[in-house]
Amino acid sequence: MTDRKDPPSEAERLERLWEGDFGDEYVDRNRAAGEKRAPFWQNVIAKYNPRNVLEVGCNIGTNLRWIASHIPERNVYGVDVNRKALDELHRSLPGVNAIWSQARELPFRDRWFDLVFTTGVLIHQPPDTLPVVMSEIVRCSRRFVLCGEYYSADPTEVTYRGQPGALFKRDFGSLFQQVFPDLVLRQQGFLSREEGWDDVTYWILERTV
Repeated sequence: MTDRKDPPSEAERLERLWEGDFGDEYVDRNRAAGEKRAPFWQNVIAKYNPRNVLEVGCNIGTNLRWIASHIPERNVYGVDVNRKALDELHRSLPGVNAIWSQARELPFRDRWFDLVFTTGVLIHQPPDTLPVVMSEIVRCSRRFVLCGEYYSADPTEVTYRGQPGALFKRDFGSLFQQVFPDLVLRQQGFLSREEGWDDVTYWILERTV
């Protein structure tokens, strides 16, 4: 009798996608993505003064490189499921903590970081997994949560490089506040391609409890 295995969940399917060649190709396409992002991160660090920071879905560190220029590298953490990206992050920023981890199960204690953030990562979470990932982000944050994602007033699925179920636009800021009422919106804005981003909306929220 042959053992039957349950089919992988959508979250597992997408994690395997990002772990493999699909994710490696993303790394190669986006090496220069963060070149113009220094002013944004300088303003965020100056205004909110985080002592330690975690990026969920850090890729090769296009954001962390700027954060690590303002706070000690040992206090900067990034997690990702693509090992090629983590290897490159480790080579370019050896003092930064580059860790393999799924977004839905972060390997950190509750309220460990002053700031936990994503940029272009929540959009790639399937609907059933998104609340779990958001919960993990909030769980690990002592004060601030930042997300920079594609915005849509209504949830909208977009086929991403031929992959169905791989990109969803939403009002992520409002969703965070609905699911976690103790989060208060402190800042919101738009980051254009001219500024080194991909026309994303960002929200910075603070825990009040």
